[in-house]
Amino acid sequence: MDWSWEVAFDVLPQLARGLIVTIQATFVAAFLAYILGLIIAIIRMSRSKILGVTIYWISEFIRRTPILVQLYFLFYVLPDLGIFLTPFFAGVVGLGVHFSTYTSEVFRAGIENVPKAQWEAAKSLNYNKIQTWQKVILPQAIPPMVPPLANYLITMFKETPLLAAITVVELFRAADQYSNSHYKYLEPMTLVGVFFLLVSIPSAIAAMKLENKFKLKNL
Repeated sequence: MDWSWEVAFDVLPQLARGLIVTIQATFVAAFLAYILGLIIAIIRMSRSKILGVTIYWISEFIRRTPILVQLYFLFYVLPDLGIFLTPFFAGVVGLGVHFSTYTSEVFRAGIENVPKAQWEAAKSLNYNKIQTWQKVILPQAIPPMVPPLANYLITMFKETPLLAAITVVELFRAADQYSNSHYKYLEPMTLVGVFFLLVSIPSAIAAMKLENKFKLKNL
């Protein structure tokens, strides 16, 4: 098979649109994963054992089942129950909820690393629970969490081709549609790999720099 620059340039606009959808899906899903992850971590650390255990097993179920199965459930099974989601919304919810079970462990570890003396200091200042979290705990817990959370962002970006299974026209599906229409696979699929590398490698380097930065601060 010979490489054709004509095919490569022809498919580029379609891939560019798919890349935009991929990036949008990644950031929306990451935002959802971070918010839900923090909520899950806080609930699991609550005094209610029943609530904590319930959330734990729900998280385990989500974490131990494939994302693809979860995406199919959201997009193809929920309509049978009268719940209809757009492909993009189902995709970001599936990715966000799945990865929230991982980010929750990051948040929990970061929160538990805050010295107990800080909780006592908040009490001495007569802070309520919300003020304690906002002004004392989270400002100290979140910075060390940034590197692992950034790594999960990159992982979510690399998992977006799964959204093609529920008809989201992201980068991979855009290439697949072109390939199936023109019977040209080498150029579109190669460019998909190039696009992923162009985004993921700089992101990984940035995440490593963040990790090194926080390591130096902790020395």
